[in-house]
Amino acid sequence: MRVLVVAAPLLGHVFPLMPLALALRDAGHEVVVATGGEALRVRDSGLRVEDVVPSSVRFGPIALRIMLTHPMVAKRELRGSGRLDFVSRMFGKVGDAMTAPLQAFARGWRPDVVVHEPLAAAGSALGVPSIVHDVSLFDGLELTAAVGARMKAEVRSPATVLRTAPPSLAEFPGGERMRFAPYSGDGEVPRWLAEPSGTPRILVSRSTAPGPGAGRMMAAVVRAAEQVDAEFVLVRPDRAQGLPDNVRTVGWVPLPRVLPFCDGIVHHGGAGTVLGSLAAGVPQLVEPGPGDRTVHATAITGRGAGLRAEPREVTAALLTRLIEDSKLQRAAGEVRAEIAAMPSPNDVAERWESLPMQ
Repeated sequence: MRVLVVAAPLLGHVFPLMPLALALRDAGHEVVVATGGEALRVRDSGLRVEDVVPSSVRFGPIALRIMLTHPMVAKRELRGSGRLDFVSRMFGKVGDAMTAPLQAFARGWRPDVVVHEPLAAAGSALGVPSIVHDVSLFDGLELTAAVGARMKAEVRSPATVLRTAPPSLAEFPGGERMRFAPYSGDGEVPRWLAEPSGTPRILVSRSTAPGPGAGRMMAAVVRAAEQVDAEFVLVRPDRAQGLPDNVRTVGWVPLPRVLPFCDGIVHHGGAGTVLGSLAAGVPQLVEPGPGDRTVHATAITGRGAGLRAEPREVTAALLTRLIEDSKLQRAAGEVRAEIAAMPSPNDVAERWESLPMQ
């Protein structure tokens, strides 16, 4: 079977699709990934990757136009209460730009089925049966419908949806369960980071997508770090000099290989980091914010698997609680077990042709 995997041109959107894409290839299916921009880095996986996003597509100018034409929508989005108003407009524009190149490729390659992440709704506009692959704690069908409603092309209802959210954090009707499998590409891990530290270790990560205030949380952690009995590891920091003695830095590293050696993680609330940390059973401190970040922060704290805080609220006591609170550790472990019990991407790939495709 020919399977076309479609993602918006952002690493955080294509990475969650890769475990299934690779499993489908290994199960004997012919797989092509269609995306663009920085997401083309997944060519390192060995899969065929097609660039279907015009170079003129830039998220910054698209977001600015929405902010200028819909100021109240933008205001709600920045507060973290925008739900789907802003994101559907932005990814609707991206979807419109992707549709023609995707349709041209599909006419030549003739896929049997399309798998796409919810914000790449153009994948359901090809006249081919489509399956939505959830990648966050939102309902993928609702997201796809919201984005599709903003697009010029006709976006058809997907045949089904692969549900990757652990049920204790987000439960949606219908679809097929599939375990979230963390993926962040290849990369070297320093030896010291691939083994336990002599003291508790807190990883401090940031979004792969640029945006205003992207480094505020990391800076807040650095200010408090000296008062915490822990080793802090900053991933891709703005600066690597003048840091406290218990703060180390590292460049791009595959987080799934690092998280098992961490006792806590501080991050921006992106879906991949949220779900990857849950899969590793690591308590997390999440910064609420635009897009899905406030929803994720609320879900994590509601489940008891982590904490939430604005940068100005970060203190040594809060960071100490992240690594010492047994309730956080227990809840994170429970969710890890819940995720591990779900069918793996390999399981889903093995019964692929039995899934509803129409």
